[in-house]
Amino acid sequence: MVTTRKIRILVAKPGLDGHDRGARIIARAFRDAGFEVIYTGLHQSPDQIVNAAIQEDVDLIGLSSLAGAHLYLFQRVIDLLRAKGADDIMVIGGGIIPEEDIGKLKAMGVQEIFLPGTSLETIVGWVRKNVKPH
Repeated sequence: MVTTRKIRILVAKPGLDGHDRGARIIARAFRDAGFEVIYTGLHQSPDQIVNAAIQEDVDLIGLSSLAGAHLYLFQRVIDLLRAKGADDIMVIGGGIIPEEDIGKLKAMGVQEIFLPGTSLETIVGWVRKNVKPH
């Protein structure tokens, strides 16, 4: 009997952004879809996020940003993953992100960006299609 481990996702709120309703909604949607979910809570540093992702052996990090520091914070997470040899962990993002920043984020290694109004079904479907458990 071959059993496949569930996809493990860490949902994180980097930086000083104090609004986590969207992150909690997506974490619940991921859990309801059958994924294992770790939510780190508010005000996490990129170091804390990457360390938790490695410790929890996640397949995907979902970063939520509403405070405008997404370019710096997402880049820092990607850089730390690479530095720690954990760049097999995929990164996606969501939140209030200007359209002109999406290409920059993807160029730095963020796999996908989901803007407000994206359906939960679309996000869950993207994860099912693109993320494989380690």
